[in-house]
Amino acid sequence: MTAREPAENCTGDTCVTCSDEVVAVEVLRLLDDGLAAVATESGEEVVSVALVSARPGDTVLVHAGESIGIVKE
Repeated sequence: MTAREPAENCTGDTCVTCSDEVVAVEVLRLLDDGLAAVATESGEEVVSVALVSARPGDTVLVHAGESIGIVKE
């Protein structure tokens, strides 16, 4: 498998390791210890933003409670 080829068992929109999905959410405010309050379809939640340089108002992609990217518009 090369970097451009998907793994054979990677299908659909869920992670084959944990069955979680990537969700786009808006950062409401930054908290201590690399965390942020975000707006989700279910209401406000706290996620890690330790791997990204997120600011309030940014839309981040969250997988398993960890922000893994910032959506650029």
